[in-house]
Amino acid sequence: MDVPACPVCSMEDVLGHEDRFECATCGHEWPREAPAEVAPEDVARVVKDANGNVLADGDSVTLIKDLKLRGSSEVLKQGTKVKNIRLVDGDHEIDCKIDGSAMALKACFVKKC
Repeated sequence: MDVPACPVCSMEDVLGHEDRFECATCGHEWPREAPAEVAPEDVARVVKDANGNVLADGDSVTLIKDLKLRGSSEVLKQGTKVKNIRLVDGDHEIDCKIDGSAMALKACFVKKC
């Protein structure tokens, strides 16, 4: 049987299960019987912290390790609390302000408070 490309990310790295397909790249799943006509806007994006807790806009998070700031000698220290985060698309899923400076963080380096 011909395995279709993922309807969300268009990658062809698709796993076939008995009753569904699963994209190995983005994790999207869809049933075998139904046509794979799902627009990326229709799929709800789930962002999880380092412990697997689901994050939402407005949450407070804490850094779990020291992070060097690219282009400077400054370091964001472990335990720094960040309030009122905003989730965005892209490699760095979290937009926030730390000490008045705008930052973009990866969710794997934070835990929910």
